[in-house]
Amino acid sequence: MGLQIGEIISKKEIQFSDLKGKTIAIDAFNAIYQFLTTIRQLDGTPLKDSKGNVTSHLSGLFYRNINLILEGVKLIYVFDGKAPELKKRTQEVRREIREEMRIKYEEAKQREDIEGMGKYAKAEVHLDEQKIAESKELLKAMGIAIIQAPGEGEAQASYLAEQRLVYAVGSQDYDCLMFKAPKLIQNLSLARKRKTISGYREIFPQMIELKHVLEELGVSHEQLICLGIICGTDYNPKGVKGLGPKKSLNFVKAYKTKEEIFDAIRNSGKYNFDFNWKEIYEEIASPKIDRNVEIEFPRIDKEKIKKILLKYEFSEERIDNQLAKLDGLLEKAKQKTLF
Repeated sequence: MGLQIGEIISKKEIQFSDLKGKTIAIDAFNAIYQFLTTIRQLDGTPLKDSKGNVTSHLSGLFYRNINLILEGVKLIYVFDGKAPELKKRTQEVRREIREEMRIKYEEAKQREDIEGMGKYAKAEVHLDEQKIAESKELLKAMGIAIIQAPGEGEAQASYLAEQRLVYAVGSQDYDCLMFKAPKLIQNLSLARKRKTISGYREIFPQMIELKHVLEELGVSHEQLICLGIICGTDYNPKGVKGLGPKKSLNFVKAYKTKEEIFDAIRNSGKYNFDFNWKEIYEEIASPKIDRNVEIEFPRIDKEKIKKILLKYEFSEERIDNQLAKLDGLLEKAKQKTLF
């Protein structure tokens, strides 16, 4: 769900080659949900093996990350830990929505409504412990570093970027800006081409820089967090009813401190909200993170990669073709070590 301020945030399109030699901290859950949602059959069902095991996430992690590794990008996947208490209600709502979508999917299936099946199946995305464990195992075999955050993965990833331990955070959500990530890169793990009415369109990464966002919007970081809370976050998904991003920005800029901003909204007589903005602000401003995190990049294990993917009936020929592309990188790394 994430922060709902995309329409007032400017982005700069960059090339994948611009990221060569850079280390990116990926919001793992965000990326895996993305793969589970987008990598699907025509009827909307996820990719599965003959035993019914979902493999969409493994397909995305393997093929999309191989492309990034070949571009010379170093990747760190940061996984969520225990969700804050404030987020539990949001998770309950999401479970309710998934159940509603599951029922609508079954109804569309009975009608043989392929379009409806595709629509409702995508909403029924579930990331369980098995998928998380499978993802970690494959990522490690691919030489990608894994970090287990104590709390929100995007907060931990943002901390790495803020401390300049990584170049940027890779996520589709804007929450990282509230968590002080200096640079946010979107579209990093999307398919390189997207089908449109007029044909296929090439997709490029987009860079969002926190300092430019604050300058363009004319707000402080404290005001940005308030803007996010008003528009809606994972802790209060609907935000303040009747206040979209543009109106919210006007409110935030008119009243400088967080106390003045929310007092003005409540006293306006036009808008009501039923959440504790102070709790949400503190959760965002002081997230639970590991400040002594250790980053370790494992060695690429081609045999392990192959073993994992063949277990789920991936095409051996396609696997071999992708792994062959890594040989050049492995040879360079070997020569560098010897040198």
